[in-house]
Amino acid sequence: MANHKSALKRNRQAQKKRVHNRYYAKTGRNAVRKLRATVEKDAATEMFPKVAAILDKLAKKNIIHKNKASNLKSKLAKHISKL
Repeated sequence: MANHKSALKRNRQAQKKRVHNRYYAKTGRNAVRKLRATVEKDAATEMFPKVAAILDKLAKKNIIHKNKASNLKSKLAKHISKL
């Protein structure tokens, strides 16, 4: 257990931030999953910029690594081109 007021506050802040980050990371994963499940090229092409923007925002806020966002976008673009 924390012994200082500042440590207690830091624990509260970290817990709040963790919940926030997990929510947005899950939202990004769901968007990627939904795009991968799409079998129509038109729908996937229309969806791709939105998903790419979500991934870029997650990387900008350090929720996911910038290289991970880049790799995901690359794989999704490759997936769309194969449809």
